[in-house]
Amino acid sequence: MKRTTLRRAALPAALALSLGLAACSGANETTTSPGGGDTAAAEEQLSGQLNGAGASSQQAAMQAWQAGFTEVQPDVTVNYDPAGSGAGREQFLSGAVPFAGSDAYLDDEELTAAQERCNGGNAMDLPVYVSPIAVIYNLEGVSDLQLSATTLANIFNGTITTWNDPAIAAENPDATLPDTAITPVHRADDSGTTENFTDYLHQAAPEAWTEEPDGEWPLPGGEAAQGTSGVVSAVQAAAGGIGYADASQAGDLGVVQVQVGEDFVGPTPEEAAAVLDVSERVEGRPDGDLAIELARTTTEAGTYPIVLISYHVVCSQYADQAEADLVKAFVSYVVSEDGQQTAADNAGSAPISDTLREDITSSLDMITAGS
Repeated sequence: MKRTTLRRAALPAALALSLGLAACSGANETTTSPGGGDTAAAEEQLSGQLNGAGASSQQAAMQAWQAGFTEVQPDVTVNYDPAGSGAGREQFLSGAVPFAGSDAYLDDEELTAAQERCNGGNAMDLPVYVSPIAVIYNLEGVSDLQLSATTLANIFNGTITTWNDPAIAAENPDATLPDTAITPVHRADDSGTTENFTDYLHQAAPEAWTEEPDGEWPLPGGEAAQGTSGVVSAVQAAAGGIGYADASQAGDLGVVQVQVGEDFVGPTPEEAAAVLDVSERVEGRPDGDLAIELARTTTEAGTYPIVLISYHVVCSQYADQAEADLVKAFVSYVVSEDGQQTAADNAGSAPISDTLREDITSSLDMITAGS
């Protein structure tokens, strides 16, 4: 199987089952609408509690999804712990939660471990959240900043240390760049955002960034911060700071325009969605798995390559019907037109295409219960 992102597998651990699932459902299985619109009338009414954990990048969208799903299924409570992608995958594989949010799809070792967790079935990576990763910065007097992949790599590997470096100046001829020291900020936790960002650097600037992609920051130096909110806060606090975070959480910080072909492109939802059109599905995955190999080195106009696809990781087989019903109902809402629009409105994400929605619906239809 070809995979450009490499990371240490998050193996199942003996975790306290503080995030359990208790649920009951109607006699019939949940019915979903492939069209992805308002499915309230088509769904069996459920009750219970559904717990998930994982990517902090999904937090704003998840809050919107929780509120929207409550309108469809008022007797179901959905809880989500934004502990980071690595923690979410670990809790999923240990059986602590029935679904995880992850900014990176499961690797081969995790897929093997998931067969036991999924009662002999398989785990499925379902791309539910698409958003650009913004390179954020805090530099007084500089409102527009353009950087190539090589320059970005040299900033984050410590080769470029001041903002008036000739490489930055050459890419920003109209800017007045101070001699302020650069403070690169990276994630302290095992993060899918880090894995996606280092994957971009590794593919787009291989001579400057020789480290393999990894969910854990691979180099010494710089400042480490916990979670997406921690990186944003650290960049805000550091004059000359630069970091990376989900674009929806960039706030008032400056946002870098990255070089794509001959142009410099900003991290908008439209450009983030466009790069999926030039990307391919990962080969050799289990039935129902929809992992995507992103085209990091594209030169296609109007695409933004530092894209985060965040997945909901679910089982194709659960221990009981109630658990399966809750997972299917919630993820069906998440990928519906209503669910995707509320995420776009509240988190700045790019709604998935109708084709991808149909593929995810087919994967959800594969979920069964029992051994």
